[in-house]
Amino acid sequence: MLPADPRLPVNLRREAAALASTWSPRVVAEVNGQFVKVARVRGEFVWHAHEGEDELFLVLDGRLRLRFEDRTVELGPGDCAVVPRGVRHNPQCDGEVLLALFEPKATAHTGDVVSDRARSIEEQLR
Repeated sequence: MLPADPRLPVNLRREAAALASTWSPRVVAEVNGQFVKVARVRGEFVWHAHEGEDELFLVLDGRLRLRFEDRTVELGPGDCAVVPRGVRHNPQCDGEVLLALFEPKATAHTGDVVSDRARSIEEQLR
C-alpha cells in the first residue's frame, strides 16, 4: 500500500527489511509513471527480459550479482545498475540482499517468462 501522503518520507531499507518473503517486491512509492519497489532476495531468480522497459536495481544491503548472457555485474550497498529493455538477466546472491527497484508501472515481475515466482502488480501493491 502506498503512503497516504506521498510527501511523507519512505525509508527504503526499513521497508525492504520488513518484508517476510523473498523475491516478492512491494511498491512503496510512485513517481512519473514509475513504481519504486523494495525486495528481500536470496539465491537465484529466473532468467528473463523486459521487452519494453528498463529496470534499475539499487542495492540497499548485501551483495547482488546481475548475470547477463555475456558477463556478470557485482553490486554492493549503494550501487545501482540499469538493465536495458530487452536484455536477458538473472539476479543472484549468496546471502540475503535488500533491494530497491525502479520500473515503469507496466513492468511484469518475471518479464517474458511464465513462472510460479511471478507476482502481479496487485500483489506488489499490498
